Amino acid sequence: MDDMQRFNEEMEYPADIKNRLRRIEGQVRGVLGMMESERGCQDVITQLTAVRTAVDRVLMYIVGANMERCIRQEMDEGAPADEVIRLAIEALMRSR
Repeated sequence: MDDMQRFNEEMEYPADIKNRLRRIEGQVRGVLGMMESERGCQDVITQLTAVRTAVDRVLMYIVGANMERCIRQEMDEGAPADEVIRLAIEALMRSR
């Protein structure tokens, strides 16, 4: 299995994360509505900043949970610690 495929195995996503994404979806629709009604630039920027922050939080949860699971699995399979750390760092860097 290729290095990055190890960090791309199936993952169960908790209901609260899915709910956060639904709220983000609603925020994005709200921003579109603001644009369609020609709201001020500052208001739109404020809402987009909130959307970005919310997405970043979801992303960090997913990256963190996936890394923990994969690191444990790799270590259980006897992978060298330096290799596991390298893969985890690569996955984290791609998320940014």
